[in-house]
Amino acid sequence: MKRIILSFLLLFIITISVKQSALAYSSDPKKFIEEIIEEAKVVLSSGSSQDIKAKELSKIAIKTVDVQGLAYYTLGKKRKEINPEELEKYKNLFEKYFLKSFTSRLTDYSDPKIDVLSSETVSDKYTIVKTMLLKTSKKPEVKIDWRVYTKNPEKPLIRDLIVEGLSLARTQKEEFASILSSNNNDINVLFETLENFINK
Repeated sequence: MKRIILSFLLLFIITISVKQSALAYSSDPKKFIEEIIEEAKVVLSSGSSQDIKAKELSKIAIKTVDVQGLAYYTLGKKRKEINPEELEKYKNLFEKYFLKSFTSRLTDYSDPKIDVLSSETVSDKYTIVKTMLLKTSKKPEVKIDWRVYTKNPEKPLIRDLIVEGLSLARTQKEEFASILSSNNNDINVLFETLENFINK
């Protein structure tokens, strides 16, 4: 009887371990991006509503994108000028803003064809993974490079997408800087802009 119980316990532990490892993403940047793309394809090709797809894509993004790192980067030098409460509010707004922007772009694709081409180690903290969004009858071929942050080699995170040579993170940073410079560097105006986008 004890042997049977022990066998069941061992089987249970092995099953949990396998499930956990299945849920974890690869630490290799190229495989990491391949896994994310495949996971997103499953969501986008499902018959679910746009809202459900957006929620599922948001879950993927939260696990695989360095949202806080992006929030700090896109705020630029203003980050050091605001108080902790304002910074916390900005981080919360930026996450909602980012997820809505990210998912609204992707849900237009029902079955994206993306080839993962190669990876290039830039430093011990960054790897660039090169991919190609294949052309269709309605849309042209698009070159997309994924900037993967590997400071923790066991948990890579996406820091930027470079679409046809244009950094989305840098573009967002410049947009926020423009909003601030046009409004006497008032962080509340940026908050309002983000809230308007989130709520529309």
